[in-house]
Amino acid sequence: MYKYDQYDQSIVDARVEEFRDQVQRRLAGQITEDQFKPLRLMNGLYLQLHAYMLRVAVPYGTLDSRQMRMLGHIARKYDRGYGHFTTRQNLQYNWIKLADAPDILADLATVEMHAIQTSGNCIRNISSDQFAGAAADEVTDPRVWAELLRQWSTFHPEFSYLPRKFKIAVIASDEDRAAMRLHDIGIQLVERDGVLGGRIFVGGGMGRTPMIAPEIKDFVTADDLLSYIEACLRVYNRYGRRDNIYKARIKILIHEIGTDDYRRQVEEEFVKVKALGIDPPQAEFDRIAAYFAPPPFDTSATSAIDRSDPDFAVWLDQNVSAHKQDGYAIVTISLKPQGGIPGDASADQIDLMADLAERYSFDELRVTHAQNIVLPHVRVGDLRHVWTALVEAGLAEPNLDLISDIIACPGLDYCSLANARSIPVAQKIATRFADLGRQRELGELKLKISGCINACGHHHAGHIGILGVDRKGTENYQLLLGGSGAEDVSLAKITGPGFSEDGIVDAVEKATNVYLAQRTDGERFVDTYRRIGMEPFKEALYG
Repeated sequence: MYKYDQYDQSIVDARVEEFRDQVQRRLAGQITEDQFKPLRLMNGLYLQLHAYMLRVAVPYGTLDSRQMRMLGHIARKYDRGYGHFTTRQNLQYNWIKLADAPDILADLATVEMHAIQTSGNCIRNISSDQFAGAAADEVTDPRVWAELLRQWSTFHPEFSYLPRKFKIAVIASDEDRAAMRLHDIGIQLVERDGVLGGRIFVGGGMGRTPMIAPEIKDFVTADDLLSYIEACLRVYNRYGRRDNIYKARIKILIHEIGTDDYRRQVEEEFVKVKALGIDPPQAEFDRIAAYFAPPPFDTSATSAIDRSDPDFAVWLDQNVSAHKQDGYAIVTISLKPQGGIPGDASADQIDLMADLAERYSFDELRVTHAQNIVLPHVRVGDLRHVWTALVEAGLAEPNLDLISDIIACPGLDYCSLANARSIPVAQKIATRFADLGRQRELGELKLKISGCINACGHHHAGHIGILGVDRKGTENYQLLLGGSGAEDVSLAKITGPGFSEDGIVDAVEKATNVYLAQRTDGERFVDTYRRIGMEPFKEALYG
């Protein structure tokens, strides 16, 4: 994984000291909250319902054990003993004291971490495939390009104050594990006639106006990729709406001027940008790529494994994925225990995952956009040891991609923007479907919950989505069906009138019953929905 150079470290250290001074002046009453707000947001510090929330950047979701342990240390020392992993592959602390924020950032800086550009109208954390560098189906490791984009976008003078926040995802396989087309810019690295390049999608996103990004360019060579992305941003920065926050995203610009006109302007701008020579020379690219060289795999490692323990076998089937190297596997650690809060991990659990990474996964972990943790390089012969440790820590739930593997935002329990609570709904649904045999009978079923229209829980991309709304002062929940953030990307549609907190749990169960009654062999929930349409579900829900 990438390591800071002297420049990286110096800019992070300088930002910490700058923010320390700003916090001291705010605490002394020398600047007002209105004056302080843009300063704290530039450092990932939000003021939520009950306390400050700090969002820590985890570029493309990659961590090592010392960084993970620091996250556990901060949770233990400055928060309430836990952290919340997010759909942007970041981590949030929900109970931060303002006076402690500079010390937290200073602690993070000692392990090459920060909270820069985790908020504000700038290019946010670059996200990627959590299986990068381990998946057999990738054409190259997308994290090299994600790191290049991170360095390019950090403190980029032209894009520090965009019309609205901006999100980029990079993948390198046909299977989309990062919801790439629901980003402002999505890049799929591909090979054409032996040449590496990228398909460019621009204008996706969720929120109050969900859109799937259209393809803007079917192939940009790797040598031109950075210039082309800068051209995409320049056109947006020039014409994006700044007078209306609801129409400020790039998806709205492309919708209003049309894909063809946007593409034309990007092509014209690309010619100008390319002349500036911003694409990295091969030596610089090779320097970055060297940090992502494959670990020293044991080529004699065996793929044989004892599956006689039924509980272990179920976990293997559900949470362990194939690796490109024989004798190794990819392990996904579920942060969705029955009755738990999706994405939360205690400080002790964070430490345990760090220990497992250091011992069994070449000192590497990944945060997934589905709020789980990945050990990307585990020897098959070590899987039993990993599973045993996870069982003891309460982290061995074998529910990856099942109905209880729920994405949920913090909702009204924490967020000042929310209209309804997400966490209790997630807990009740997970409890209703607690029987693992029942979950596995339902098969792959992506359920996602947002507490407001901002869609931090990705409800538009759920096979089943739930949106919390305020209905005359009462929390109400709309049910959506048919979404997907994967390569078969689609937007979920609202079924009809909303439900109470308990009613939405019943509604989810009724929807799954329709699926079980109507499915054909091999059909997932979303496949059946697409085949039979909304009406059978509405009939079951509303009579």
